[in-house]
Amino acid sequence: MILTVTPNPALDMTWHVDRLEPGQSHRVEAGVSRAGGKGLNVARVLHQQGERVMALTTAGGRVGAELRAELEASGLVHRLIPVVAETRRSLALVDESAASATVLNEFGTAPTAAETAELWDAVLTAAAQARAVAISGSQPRGADPTVLVSAIAELRARGIPVLVDTSGTALIDAAEAGAAVLKPNHHELAEATGIADVMSAAQALLRRGSTLVLVSQAEEGMLLVHRDGRALRARFPDVVRGNATGAGDAVSAAISVSLADDPALALYDALEVLARRAAAWGAAAVAAPQAGDLDPDIARRTADVIITPVSEASPPEGAS
Repeated sequence: MILTVTPNPALDMTWHVDRLEPGQSHRVEAGVSRAGGKGLNVARVLHQQGERVMALTTAGGRVGAELRAELEASGLVHRLIPVVAETRRSLALVDESAASATVLNEFGTAPTAAETAELWDAVLTAAAQARAVAISGSQPRGADPTVLVSAIAELRARGIPVLVDTSGTALIDAAEAGAAVLKPNHHELAEATGIADVMSAAQALLRRGSTLVLVSQAEEGMLLVHRDGRALRARFPDVVRGNATGAGDAVSAAISVSLADDPALALYDALEVLARRAAAWGAAAVAAPQAGDLDPDIARRTADVIITPVSEASPPEGAS
């Protein structure tokens, strides 16, 4: 089983418009609302691909009740920790003419200390049955960063590999706590490390304790840098346009499958298998109408992914 954790869930609302014109009124078809946040999107992709998965998150207030109802109808195995604070909302406006999406994300309010403890206690309990854990998304505003660090360190001590997809100082914290894989995009990586060069920034995170850093670089594909010095660039051959909101979550789902199969990603071809799946699933998510879904025709085209070894990579100083 793969366990996904969403510290800051949202009710995702998506509308499609023929052409988005700022400052103008638009007439649209009915929008779609579904339980979201990065970890829940990861869980949806894994469920769609036939993986055994459980999603853990919080729900509070009227919006949280909508999130709970949608999850129950989805058939996705989940556990929700009730909280007092209202669950946040996320609004995506998909411009069909430009094949792009404009997204408005509310910050979210941190649960109380007792609610936070209940969430992470539930994570540690459920992780006893997990082959890998994916912690995805932002921390709610005002959240205590030490709780995430402690949870990652405990999971690592138990031998359970952890993927973390987050941003800001939490990315550094996750590396130092021993998260096996970090999955920032290139903007998040530069912001967290203060290093503009992608390879150098990725190696800076590896020196802090992670095994693999996978950096999403939009249409340029992705860079995978392993602690042992292996590095690959991977990209899908076609430029796929659409709603890129859940593309990174599909990549995280692909990483989770590889982590569950080989926690150290040590097998000779493990990195290439991961790279092919991640690039194909990321592209398939862009082509799908909503975050958490994959276009099946694109998702199965892993053999088409272009893999390029990066010869300038070397083990970061201090790696073993």
